[in-house]
Amino acid sequence: MKIDGNAIRPGNVIEHKGGLWRAVKIAHTQPGKGGAYLQVELKNLRDGSKLNERFRSSEKVERARLEQKDYQYLYMDDDMAHFMDQTTYEQISITAEDIGDDAVFLQDGMMVRIEFHEESPLGVSLPEKVTLEVVETEPVVKGQTASSSYKPATLDNGLRVGVPPFVNQGDKIVVSTAEREYVSRAEG
Repeated sequence: MKIDGNAIRPGNVIEHKGGLWRAVKIAHTQPGKGGAYLQVELKNLRDGSKLNERFRSSEKVERARLEQKDYQYLYMDDDMAHFMDQTTYEQISITAEDIGDDAVFLQDGMMVRIEFHEESPLGVSLPEKVTLEVVETEPVVKGQTASSSYKPATLDNGLRVGVPPFVNQGDKIVVSTAEREYVSRAEG
């Protein structure tokens, strides 16, 4: 599907220079001379390289048709993550490298959304928030208030985040997968 160069939005996947690219950031620019253009930061979905391109409204770009399906995460072995389609029970595998830094958040039984382009998996979208257990953190210092700065904590997946002083070792917390930050204490 062809779209105008100025119609690109963050998250769009386009076919450009023989590859598939996801728009990461966009900025509308109107210089003093010449026509306005859209400055787009693109990330290659195959090798992770980045590219900055200018697109004018008169240019046409090919927006890639992506199919999204929900899958259940099963397990990781070697460098491959295995997923199962809940309706057909078909299993697929994606390398941890293709998943990227988000692979650290995968948990047994977690439902994820996988994007496909022409039957080839491109990426995995995780839930916005996950619940993790604090395995190591500093003890509370007497007189420290909850409004003071966060203290470092190591979670059961190896991730390090800042947590409020009232969070202790063994507590379960909710973490934002996009921001990689503490959100709240887990319920129950």
